[in-house]
Amino acid sequence: MAALNAARRLVVKIGSALLVDKQTGAFRGDWLRSIAEDIARIKARGTDVILVSSGSIALGRGILRLPPVTLPLEQSQAAAAVGQIRLAREWEDALAPHGVVTGQVLVTLEDSADRRRYLNQRATMETLLGFGVVPIVNENDTIATDEIRYGDNDRLAAQVAVTVGADQLILLSDVDGFYSANPAQDPTAQRYEVIDEITPEIEAMAGDAGSGLSKGGMKTKLLAAKTATAAGCAMAITEGSVLHPLSALEAGANATWFTSRLDPHAARKRWIASMKPCGAVIVDDGAATALGEGRSLLPVGVTTAVGEFGRGDPVAILDARGVTLGHGLTRYTADETRLITGRHSWEMEEALGYPGRAVLIHRDDMAL
Repeated sequence: MAALNAARRLVVKIGSALLVDKQTGAFRGDWLRSIAEDIARIKARGTDVILVSSGSIALGRGILRLPPVTLPLEQSQAAAAVGQIRLAREWEDALAPHGVVTGQVLVTLEDSADRRRYLNQRATMETLLGFGVVPIVNENDTIATDEIRYGDNDRLAAQVAVTVGADQLILLSDVDGFYSANPAQDPTAQRYEVIDEITPEIEAMAGDAGSGLSKGGMKTKLLAAKTATAAGCAMAITEGSVLHPLSALEAGANATWFTSRLDPHAARKRWIASMKPCGAVIVDDGAATALGEGRSLLPVGVTTAVGEFGRGDPVAILDARGVTLGHGLTRYTADETRLITGRHSWEMEEALGYPGRAVLIHRDDMAL
């Protein structure tokens, strides 16, 4: 079973009902400050932390004094626009006293479905984490329509975990794990400590959402678990409303862990290797040696681009003799690659007409 103190990169999903009191609509400041202490402590031991935080619509609804009913789309988006500012400020104020810098990342389903946007999102998140920032991720409710929505932050959190290569995902919930039935309705319901495989029997046990603020239910949590574990990320469901919920989990609080036999890094490499290449880049001997040492592919080491491919497309990487070294997701189009072939990073702006990325294919986007 996974242990939270062993996480190298951790994604924590926080629902609206944990941040906003359902009865009063007031922000739960004491709870937020307690989890901020947890996050600061976890970061201090070298773990990257990403938060997927709901709450913008719930907060905006209160500020705009909207009724506690299902809102029309345009009113939900207006509430999100107002509430998102408050939500970001609350997280910033809670984490700043611990020396933790936060950054806001708003996404939609399209950002993960489109490879170019996916790479943009991944590159931004990796850069933020490299600077020691805690990204605060939320769905961009101000512009998302039903066609481009995740629709729940459980699935969004799982996709974020896949995008950043997290090894653990924690869903802070209003229940302390996955049960064989709804424990509020069935006193004989049994909680699972560990689930190694999501079988049809497990899926049949899942119920729907029960909170007035939350859209998620056990069905969405199981979908999140499928996504996360397939990418090598273990996932836990645990009670989130208590103060210091992450410390409580570390201390042995009730939870259900969904395990994965895969490593996130290896799972991503297999995914890239399985893609059909849209084109190819041919590299010189120096670049081939550098790739073998685990480095990224720089434009200076490329001699030729073959075929037509877009940014984010999979391409084959060939050595000077035409031997396939591997596959990777390119950060430039075929035309752009031809412009910067053989050039150093300081020469790329002149060739492209705008500042470009230093790397053609990052080592994390490459399977050799």
